[in-house]
Amino acid sequence: MSKKILLIINPVAGKMKSKNALFNIVNVFCKNDFKVSVAITSCRGHATEIVEKEGADFDIVACCGGDGTLNEVVKGMMQGGHETPIGYIPAGSTNDFANSIGLSSDIKAAAEAIATGSPCKLDIGSFGSVYFTYIASFGAFTSASYTTPQETKNAVGHMAYILEGIKDLSSIKPVHVRIETENEVFENEYIFGGIANSTSVGGIVKLKPELVDMSDGLFEVVLIKNPKNLNNLNSIIMALLTSEYMNSDMIDCFKASNLRFSCETSVPWTVDGEYANGGTSFTIRNLKQKLTLIK
Repeated sequence: MSKKILLIINPVAGKMKSKNALFNIVNVFCKNDFKVSVAITSCRGHATEIVEKEGADFDIVACCGGDGTLNEVVKGMMQGGHETPIGYIPAGSTNDFANSIGLSSDIKAAAEAIATGSPCKLDIGSFGSVYFTYIASFGAFTSASYTTPQETKNAVGHMAYILEGIKDLSSIKPVHVRIETENEVFENEYIFGGIANSTSVGGIVKLKPELVDMSDGLFEVVLIKNPKNLNNLNSIIMALLTSEYMNSDMIDCFKASNLRFSCETSVPWTVDGEYANGGTSFTIRNLKQKLTLIK
């Protein structure tokens, strides 16, 4: 008996402009004895609506788009209370999450992996009432994810984020933040904070793969302090270039499952590359192994 798969397509993702991409994906699923239903998103949040309503009716829900498309699918699963396995065909410009777990950047190969792969359990995060698959961040580099035009992302990929991040540094203001975890308290002026279940944030802030376990119930947290002088700034730059965050006095780097944030003013965040307003007090929680992904 054929299995049923729902394929959700983001038509504006960088690699989805070719009609051949859709044909190749559907062809792979059909050859592997799947009955395919296709839904094409028309606006932000559309994938969440589709999955929340129909996610339980399929054996697999696959999505093709960027990390934001995957985020919407995960959100739909959580809001609908579904446990259907998810397949992800990365077709965006940066694909931090896909790179972290070793998914192929080739659309046809990624579809094949969904059709023949096995389910694995991964952590996700909750940012207040919002869910995220790989990153919640504020400060430097953060706005690059949601201010960079889609056309620019499609044209130059990672470089778009890097260029936007460099522009960001000249205007960034430090944020006084208190973070309470299950084990420690951190309080300082920070120019960047990242709560990640990933090895990369927009191709700029990178974590060593051997330090990241995406199913251990713990986030990797990187907090970059406000540089007071040139030596401080050089220390931060060297840490970013070498990913040696643990050895820098200017960076707090640790693991935690729950983080309570208190800020003096409301700070803009991005959650999986999309804008989010955290307010002045909120909690970020790790939801251990809540995501079932086919790979």
